[in-house]
Amino acid sequence: MDLSALSYQKFVHIALEETQRRTILTPLPSQEKLRSIKTKDDTTMLHGLSFSAPKIRLLRSLTVEGSQAMKVLDFAAFSKPEFDLPIFCANFFLNANLSIVVLDLNPLYDVTIQRDYKEKYYMKLMPLGQKYAETWLELMDQAVEETDALKILRNCEAQHKYLTWRAEKDPGHPILKRLIGEKLARDLLRHFLFEGVDTLGTRTFLDYFPEYRCKDGSINQKRSIIGKSYETRPWDARGEFIGNEAG
Repeated sequence: MDLSALSYQKFVHIALEETQRRTILTPLPSQEKLRSIKTKDDTTMLHGLSFSAPKIRLLRSLTVEGSQAMKVLDFAAFSKPEFDLPIFCANFFLNANLSIVVLDLNPLYDVTIQRDYKEKYYMKLMPLGQKYAETWLELMDQAVEETDALKILRNCEAQHKYLTWRAEKDPGHPILKRLIGEKLARDLLRHFLFEGVDTLGTRTFLDYFPEYRCKDGSINQKRSIIGKSYETRPWDARGEFIGNEAG
């Protein structure tokens, strides 16, 4: 894929078209505020879109384009808690020296602990290679609505844990802060990119990740193995944990 020739807006358009073939997308109010934002340097534009669907709590995209020095796309889909689906993410980053493409399906639960969850989703995904988007939509089509209130609550908390991590540790935060300022960047993270962090649960970052607590009670700013490439993660292609030290 030639990222230098790719319009991220076109990518989003194609992704939304494919989704609309399978479900009905309803625009969310959050996209009106963030549909178009001009950065502080007046050379770059941020464009946000967000939707819901019968089985999707939030499908959203953020593109950063205009400057030849950098292009960014952050695209994700989160199911409603009544549907036990992994979180779909597509992230593209391009500048003069580097291009990064990350396509991922994040399980709601730890597959090293919940063996049934690995069997349910992980084993189905491995043979499909890079067809993550198509796979997620297939899983969505097949998903059956959960009626057990306790299981719905667990799905909700699992998604909230992911959102809480990303809202605090997302690597795009410094870029957004530089482009639009800290206040708007924080608002974009919590109320658009990771919407639900303030509504799906009440636990804090340190409740979920107490190992990040500093002596003064603040959050350690260091990151972890989350977000590293597949080759450096401590499990093999079958999803089996192979080491206690990830480096």
